[in-house]
Amino acid sequence: MKILRALFRLSLFGLFGSLWLLAGIYLYLSPNLPDVATLRDVKLQTPMRVYTRDGYLIGQFGEQKRSPLPFEEIPPQFIEALLAAEDASFFRHSGIDFTGLFRAVSELVLTGEKGSGGSTLTMQVARNYFLSLERTFMRKFNEILLAIEIERALDKREIFELYFNRVFLGHRAYGFEAASKVYYGKSIGELDLAQYAMLAGIPKAPSRNNPISGPVAGKQRRDWILGRMRDLGYIDQAQYSAAVAEIDTAKHHDEQLSFSAHYAAEMVRQEMLDRYGMAAYNDGYHVYTTINSGLQEVAREAVIKGLLTYDDRHGYRGPEQKLQPADNDSNPEQAWLEALGQTAVIADLSPAVVTEVGDEQVAILLADGRRASVPWENGINHASPYLSENAVGPRPKTPAEVLAVGDLIRVADRGEEGWFLSQVPAAQAALVSLQPDDGAIVSIVGGVGFELSKFNRATQALRQPGSNFKPFLYSAALESGFTAASIINDAPVVVEDSSLDEGMWRPENDEGKFYGPTRLRWALTKSRNLVSIRLLQQMGVDKLLDYMTRFGFDTSDFPRDLSLALGTHVMSVMDVAAAYAVLANGGYRVEPYLIARIDDIDGKEIYKARPLTVCRSCDDTPAPGTASEELSMEEILASNGEDQAALPPAPRIMDARVNFIIDSILKDVITRGTGRKALVLERSDIAGKTGTTNGPMDVWFSGYNSDVVTSTWVGFDGYTPLGRREFGGTAALPIWIDFMREALRDSPVRQRPLPPGLVSVRIDPDTGLLANPGQANAIFEYFLKENIPARAGGEAGPGEGGQGTDALLRDIF
Repeated sequence: MKILRALFRLSLFGLFGSLWLLAGIYLYLSPNLPDVATLRDVKLQTPMRVYTRDGYLIGQFGEQKRSPLPFEEIPPQFIEALLAAEDASFFRHSGIDFTGLFRAVSELVLTGEKGSGGSTLTMQVARNYFLSLERTFMRKFNEILLAIEIERALDKREIFELYFNRVFLGHRAYGFEAASKVYYGKSIGELDLAQYAMLAGIPKAPSRNNPISGPVAGKQRRDWILGRMRDLGYIDQAQYSAAVAEIDTAKHHDEQLSFSAHYAAEMVRQEMLDRYGMAAYNDGYHVYTTINSGLQEVAREAVIKGLLTYDDRHGYRGPEQKLQPADNDSNPEQAWLEALGQTAVIADLSPAVVTEVGDEQVAILLADGRRASVPWENGINHASPYLSENAVGPRPKTPAEVLAVGDLIRVADRGEEGWFLSQVPAAQAALVSLQPDDGAIVSIVGGVGFELSKFNRATQALRQPGSNFKPFLYSAALESGFTAASIINDAPVVVEDSSLDEGMWRPENDEGKFYGPTRLRWALTKSRNLVSIRLLQQMGVDKLLDYMTRFGFDTSDFPRDLSLALGTHVMSVMDVAAAYAVLANGGYRVEPYLIARIDDIDGKEIYKARPLTVCRSCDDTPAPGTASEELSMEEILASNGEDQAALPPAPRIMDARVNFIIDSILKDVITRGTGRKALVLERSDIAGKTGTTNGPMDVWFSGYNSDVVTSTWVGFDGYTPLGRREFGGTAALPIWIDFMREALRDSPVRQRPLPPGLVSVRIDPDTGLLANPGQANAIFEYFLKENIPARAGGEAGPGEGGQGTDALLRDIF
């Protein structure tokens, strides 16, 4: 009896002592516990996603791959799989599973190491959101106390959702929705039972149990979880047996982008980083761009086609690599597959290794292990060797003259036509397409392949525009008193230039010929260099520089000499496209922009672009600034429902009459000048201009109608010549045509109305003066009302004495 009393007293003292100890630990730890109420407002690190204007995903940026889901969207069967794996009594306990906890604590106390697990999902939420991963006694107590507080503050659905979206699951995936996309390439709602169990098994050991890094351990954990689900009554024996027998198909999947628009997405990434700093990567922004998804794909395809066509004209440069060929003592196929696995697909051209060379075809090995063949007539027969930019060798007579076993080559899959021999183009190209009335970037391609080079040639490369610049020289001249009928002699020009070895600059026309007295309209239509130089000489360089500042250009780096007439200053393709937008929209300055709207992680609009927008019914007032205005959140709410008239008006920077005349001349470029290939589009409302620099190093075509303006450029990154038979009309214009064919598909043909103060009169084509009555070879020309020329034979025109403008017009008509 005395022994029993003693044991009772000891037990009682032990119980009270334990309670006092626990109370002391609680009093010691509780003041330092974080506020669990913050879990209601927790911000998960969620990557930024970039979309086209019509909602297609084109980019994702962020260190953590995460796609948070609300509890309502989590599949019930996955909930059961996760409970079977981690915490079967989750919906019954109050945050602590005492049986498992005492087992885990006793092992930690006795051995100093963690043995079996005892953490509930609630305790794991406490650890994941508030605590470190160190394995100490005090951290475990903090975890227990926080779990109790979490259960008091949140309901079970909220706790489960927090765990589901936060837990690390390997391969930079955080949360089960992101893991589902990483391992299986689809949303968790699209998975089956075996895949649910595989994902539910990862949290215990993310590096060891994920199905890519640890397929064996992952399968063992999966099968154990399936057994637990059966034992808990979540599934029956038939479901268990079928799931255990299923072969896992996990492999690494990147975020599935709708299509390739990497240059646009990268521009957004940089702009968002400038706006929000590192929060751009973590705060789950949804960025909607001005990119038209359909036209973006067309733009990319047009650039690739144009460069491949250019490349075909200049010969085959040979294989990218020469790998070890097979012999009697070795089988290099594994090494070939490794080399192929390290070689990216560029411009839709797949890498392949030649495994056999026959008389009529070559056998190839593809990166995925497939075997195929390239017939002789599928490009091998045309693979004349590249000698220089101006010469190719003779066409081959057999496949062996072109390829050998072990060659790593590029092939193009053309469906029913089979595989074709190809090569990644050595030249580069860029395309920018804008909406003329507000500068919205419709499409942008910065090179032949983002995988090959992330350098954006549409915005970062500064190249000489050549004759692509001439419309602005002629616009400045028309505003300075010249007319489209002004006569300038197309004759040799010699200019002193100490930077040249001979001390003299002797520019020429492209054809090396001289054409004598030439009207300005015809000079621009045919891109006469010497007329342009003499025009700038008469007008003055300073006047042109002042004029170009209207377009927003920093002219401090422009040359202060006559070479400016030939476009020798450097500009980006984006700059050129923006300048041509002024020609396309009637003379208003707009600014290119890419981000149309930004939503936060909850879908609330936090930014909306307000670009300078052409308003033809508005007064021509100066722009409120040089940049498009932005709306704050408050302004967005206040201006809900505003119409286009409320947007900041684009300033007029070009006389509407001058704009009309230049537009009419650039239409002549299409019909009678260097852009005649564009006649294939069969439209009367398109206008544009070629550009070709010395070498030629750079070739351009920029053109438009009233709905879309597009500039294209082709050249080498290393500033080497393209070839003496290459011009804007041969290399850049075909890209423009292929793009504009689709861009203009739904654009109606519209002719511009004649602006007030502009007249069309008959002139003598040889003198540029008013034609005499009945003159047989007279042609019509447009003039500013105040600049109508005198009549041939000496009759004074307006402003030169004699009759006034109205009286003269009566006589003319």
